[in-house]
Amino acid sequence: MMQSHIIGIGWVTAAGIGQGRRGDVFAMPQGPLPAVSRKDLFADPYPRFGRLDDFSQLGLAGIALALADAGLDHWEEKRNVGLFAGTVGGCLATDMDYYDSVLPQGGALASPNLFAYTLSNTFLGEAAIRFGLVGPSFVANLNDGNRLGCLQLALESLHWGECDIALAGFCELSLDKHLAQNGHHGTVFLVLSKESADSSQSYGVFGLDEKGTFFLDQHIVSDWSQLVAAFKRNS
Repeated sequence: MMQSHIIGIGWVTAAGIGQGRRGDVFAMPQGPLPAVSRKDLFADPYPRFGRLDDFSQLGLAGIALALADAGLDHWEEKRNVGLFAGTVGGCLATDMDYYDSVLPQGGALASPNLFAYTLSNTFLGEAAIRFGLVGPSFVANLNDGNRLGCLQLALESLHWGECDIALAGFCELSLDKHLAQNGHHGTVFLVLSKESADSSQSYGVFGLDEKGTFFLDQHIVSDWSQLVAAFKRNS
């Protein structure tokens, strides 16, 4: 059995921008995502944020909100914190925008700015630089029915001692009817820690048993809404 404490959560969904300890209501309805500005996430100027593509802005927002909820958004020394993200469509929208810039004039006007964001893991690198994170980092391509798969990867990394703390979640733009089904577009990230120095900081013990079932304390969870509802009951 692998388990850890949930010590932070942040999200951007069609219902709004939220964090666990602010008491924001979590929901994942269908609909357009809210615009996320630098001021929603960072108190200090951050010119790079405005240059990110929509997918990278969304993923970085989820990470920033989760770290702030856990009180880990400020740092002086680099930290062994892992980043694990799941996605179905990834940065496909950016890829298509870049290709549209390649077509005219045989590629002479191809956008170098868009090209920098044609990898789904770009926002993880941005988060690592911004927050001083040096643990393992990757994006996993998941099918639409396996949105908790990234949490298993994070639990395994913590269990094997690869990192001290792990951020795990998903990032998804709504592209068409075949992607982001069941309202699963937006971003949600959890901060997971094997140890919780202060029990009041933990939302509960999250884990994966030998049968492959996720749980939070005594509650079995199979999707993000159930997971958030379970630790809301614990708060």
